[in-house]
Amino acid sequence: MGSEESHKYFKKADPKKATILALGKAFPHQLVMQDFLVDGYFKNTNCDDPELKEKLTRLCKATTVKTRYVVMSEEILTNYPELAIEGLPTMKQRLEICHSAVTQMAIEASRSCIKKWARPVSDITHLVYVSSSEARLPGGDLHLAKGLGLRPDTRRTLLYFSGCSGGVAGLRLAKDIAENNPGSRVLLATSETTIIGFKPPNPNRPEDLIGVALFGDGAGAMIIGANPVGEEETAYFELHTAIQHFVPDSEKIIDGKLTEEGISFKLEKKLPQIIEDNIEDFCIELMGYGGFCKSDYNKIFWAVHPGGPAVLNRMEKKLELLPDKLKASRRALSDYGNAGSNTIVYVLQYMLDEGKNGEKDEDEWGLILAFGPGITFEGILTRKLTV
Repeated sequence: MGSEESHKYFKKADPKKATILALGKAFPHQLVMQDFLVDGYFKNTNCDDPELKEKLTRLCKATTVKTRYVVMSEEILTNYPELAIEGLPTMKQRLEICHSAVTQMAIEASRSCIKKWARPVSDITHLVYVSSSEARLPGGDLHLAKGLGLRPDTRRTLLYFSGCSGGVAGLRLAKDIAENNPGSRVLLATSETTIIGFKPPNPNRPEDLIGVALFGDGAGAMIIGANPVGEEETAYFELHTAIQHFVPDSEKIIDGKLTEEGISFKLEKKLPQIIEDNIEDFCIELMGYGGFCKSDYNKIFWAVHPGGPAVLNRMEKKLELLPDKLKASRRALSDYGNAGSNTIVYVLQYMLDEGKNGEKDEDEWGLILAFGPGITFEGILTRKLTV
């Protein structure tokens, strides 16, 4: 068995369903305390605008984020001072930094995951790689495969620019691969850095400050496979049914464009409201595949990508969830910020940690959820196999 065997026992997995066999994570070396972010950001961008500084201070408190990891450092700004200057073409420089950073983090997260899985790296048959922080040919999937020493016949799939829903989209794809290729073992890796969108503050773009206050960097990894092998593998979550929906005419709510100055994101204020308006129908459909209904909201677990506190608060209110139902999501947000596609890995790991630490862990069935550009809803009805 892997290194996560502190639970009392494990339920038997359906051999026809994909399961999560291991999780791993990795982060850059720069740890940012939210209390010190504002002064550091304005110093690094040579800006002295009291009004914007006050606005960012308010946003930092509202996000509930306490710590985050970031690739950006004083050394990078010393070597690339143009990143902190408005209007300069810097995409080439950003991609140079991002490509190296996301590959290194993805390698570290994957190695951590493979170590917990405790099988040889040569047993990996498929790779799904997710990132919204790079753009190159060949893609990050090949660079990761090379860095890990994967077999040349490993079948690779690349998901670029899926945003915050990318982690669950990748998990849905890995589930399909695992269930349709007997004996396969899929490595899902996600890696993100905010450097591709780093900008100095601008009074004409106050919405940029939301990202400054909320987003973080890191990587995540999972091993997915069906029919776990005897004593060699431990299955933690069984992936029962996966669905995806998009909200019509909502494509401008999360708007991202690659420009000569990096990637530019715009998040409309009505994003939480759109999620609130559509979340119930989506969840009822997904829960129905397991025979659950609306009255069962508090009888299942919720592994939700923490896009921000407003999204979590509105979900909690709309579905009348008990306060502890989103505990893992809120903890991930507090510790890492919104780290894009990676964050669902951190949420699932916290759910496992709660069970190992003897905290309440009674719900066998639950939902893995994420929301991204589109507006796209990704969801997986999931069975927890640890007790």
